[in-house]
Amino acid sequence: MDAIVGYFKNLFSWLYLPSLGSFRVNYVIEILILAFLIYQLFKWIKNTRAWTLFKGIIVVIVFAILAYLMDLTTILWIFTRTFNVIVIAIFVLFQPELRRALEQLGRKRIVSSLFGSSNSSDRFPRETEKCYEEIIKAVFDMAKVKTGALIVVERQVVLSEYERTGIPLDAQVSSQLLINIFEHNTPLHDGAVFIRNNRIVAATCYLPLSENEKLSKALGTRHRAGVGISEISDCITIIVSEETGFVSVARDGILHSHLSVSELRRELQETKGNDRKTGRFRKLKGILKNEKKADQ
Repeated sequence: MDAIVGYFKNLFSWLYLPSLGSFRVNYVIEILILAFLIYQLFKWIKNTRAWTLFKGIIVVIVFAILAYLMDLTTILWIFTRTFNVIVIAIFVLFQPELRRALEQLGRKRIVSSLFGSSNSSDRFPRETEKCYEEIIKAVFDMAKVKTGALIVVERQVVLSEYERTGIPLDAQVSSQLLINIFEHNTPLHDGAVFIRNNRIVAATCYLPLSENEKLSKALGTRHRAGVGISEISDCITIIVSEETGFVSVARDGILHSHLSVSELRRELQETKGNDRKTGRFRKLKGILKNEKKADQ
């Protein structure tokens, strides 16, 4: 028996566990601080374009582990020589996001972020349903008179960097307001409208154009911008063609054209349903509700 105990002691000798006699309160404080910082880091990654990069990094790490286990020396040599360059490139590419994260950290109320209420629209299904109906009404009213429109409904990824290119608003979603925004010869008609948590947060915003060569050459800038923003985030983008009056939806880089009222409603309802499933899964995992920034 002593031999077995001694074997396991040697096996786990690298793992240091303080005895009860040496336990101190600052151990708990350190654990809480590190847990809070790690949680904030992952929440920031999840709510920005860095989430896609993070998933790519995980794939690279798994590939490197497999290369190590299989003793692929050439691949390991390349990986070790390029690792420092990759880290520097990440900081260069995401310098704007890192700067904004530090700015938000300086303005953040830590206590409210820990114990504040959730902004999730799962708590407000009626408001979400009303918001979608107002969007649908405005979209097809504009389609009848061929008024071009571009509406971005945010979901999990917050697109603050593109919202800042426009004029900030904080208004309840209504069909009259959306129609007035996209009316010809008005100050806000050019660009995209961003909707988050059932509110219009910005108008006349500029979006990145898609470089997908498979898109039809007949599509204009408005459609390419709608597809472009959907390629880099999980948003759903609604486009009204100024030339034809057709209604289209871009999601995950795919454009669905010539939608009817029922089809657009179904697209929005499916989006809301997917976000609710995600929210329930996170609850099972024990993650706080306020992790979700936008459900639309």
